[in-house]
Amino acid sequence: MFIVHVFIHVKPDYLEAFKAATLTNVQNSIQEAGIARFDFLQDADPNRFVLVEVYRTPEDAGKHKETAHYATWRDTVAPMMAEPRSSMKYTNIAPDEQGWDSPA
Repeated sequence: MFIVHVFIHVKPDYLEAFKAATLTNVQNSIQEAGIARFDFLQDADPNRFVLVEVYRTPEDAGKHKETAHYATWRDTVAPMMAEPRSSMKYTNIAPDEQGWDSPA
């Protein structure tokens, strides 16, 4: 598995619009064959979020960025960012590959 944590800081005035746009992206993303999980988390600071994207392979992460729903999300939320988003990339140790799948 190839796991990406995306850290996002949103301008307060865009909080609800960001959440709506991101929920649409999440709902479309979890339909992709190469994605095992796509979690959308909000921090104790309500303007900070984390996306936990679990791909079956690193190539699947690249395929995700080629989808129309990702492009729409990226362009829609760009002006909502308080700072550029950042990410960290990981590979899993536990659970094993089967343990990441969850019903949509």
